[in-house]
Amino acid sequence: MDIPALSVAMHQASLAQNVNIALTKKRLDTAQQNADQTLKMIQHPTLGQTIDVKA
Repeated sequence: MDIPALSVAMHQASLAQNVNIALTKKRLDTAQQNADQTLKMIQHPTLGQTIDVKA
């Protein structure tokens, strides 16, 4: 493989890795937000004390 082709291949691999890292960070941030919202909802003092029923 010649040098320019190797350089392009290495750059593409690096770019793919950086994109994967960015997506993983975004997923972790979203998961953390979901966990925070779930904990906040669970800790709500009146949650689950009443049921709305329509006949």
